[in-house]
Amino acid sequence: MSRHRPRSRGRTLVLVAVTCGAAVAPTAVACSADPAPDADPSASSTSASASASGQSQLSGEFWRNPEGHAVLAAEQAASPGVAEALAPLAAQPTATWFANADDPYPAAEQISLAAAAAGQTPVLVAYRVPDRDCRSYSSGGAADPASYLAWIGSLAAALGDRPAVVVLEPDAVAQTVVGCAGVDPAQRYQLLAQAVDVLEAQPQVSTYLDAGNAAWVTDLPVLATALRSSGVDKADGFAVNVSNFQTTDVSAAFGLALSRELEQGQPAGTPAAHFVIDTSRNGAGPPPQNSPGTTAWCNPSGRRLGAAPTTDTGMERVDALLWVKQPGDSDGSCSGGPPAGEWWPAAAAELVAG
Repeated sequence: MSRHRPRSRGRTLVLVAVTCGAAVAPTAVACSADPAPDADPSASSTSASASASGQSQLSGEFWRNPEGHAVLAAEQAASPGVAEALAPLAAQPTATWFANADDPYPAAEQISLAAAAAGQTPVLVAYRVPDRDCRSYSSGGAADPASYLAWIGSLAAALGDRPAVVVLEPDAVAQTVVGCAGVDPAQRYQLLAQAVDVLEAQPQVSTYLDAGNAAWVTDLPVLATALRSSGVDKADGFAVNVSNFQTTDVSAAFGLALSRELEQGQPAGTPAAHFVIDTSRNGAGPPPQNSPGTTAWCNPSGRRLGAAPTTDTGMERVDALLWVKQPGDSDGSCSGGPPAGEWWPAAAAELVAG
């Protein structure tokens, strides 16, 4: 897969040099004082053309992780029938989430190298911002900003000069907009902007800052301001519908409206923001509006798989449809599910059956 980005990195190199001072040893690659090599003129021209026309800035195939939850479940199935039932999940490339305190470098490098050897691009999710998930089902995160920047620096370094798509911090911006006790918005946005700079210092990393979903923050000027403060103008764009159920059409319309809102006050020379859509579980759309409490977003019943991952979207400014959420993983200990991120066979079976 290739990506074409005309975005300037003039300020990024300075910020990376500052933030990498606290980084762990494996981040030495990302913390080099030498600037990343400039893209060739033809790639830049293609990028500008793609951005201007609204065509996808990504191309090629995504990498299927052989250790994905659905893949392993199919391989370890008790019967051929179960394995066959899981095939629609196991056959598709899904994102690999990095969310715990372990140094992400070894696992991220292994994934990056394997994908590069296959001529494909891995999709990674960075999910360790301090006060993650506002202390809800996926609570956790780094202890403080310095720890977080060291962690994100190690993740970025592991990717080297190889292609990767990184979805940055699901829910972090939207939760801050609607209010998260104990989180200072300015500090959260600054930290995310620094994370964007660290990731974008790697020449082939495409970063998409999470922007929530079409049913969450609907005040687009407010959301655009928060995204801008979080560095979206220096990223490749933003992500919508991560781990949610809004239909692809609704998500595409929401993303396009948000992208156009971001054009207001955009720095000179910045191309229109593109975006990616998580379609992993949106085949049936969201549950009914009268669904009680958390069941509207946490393990709702009756959902099914959405469109397969692709960069051939045919939709304005939509760079890719992705399976960011691994279908079959729980949203949290609600509606009878196990803890967030754990494989839940019953949910997987329901998604396939529709």
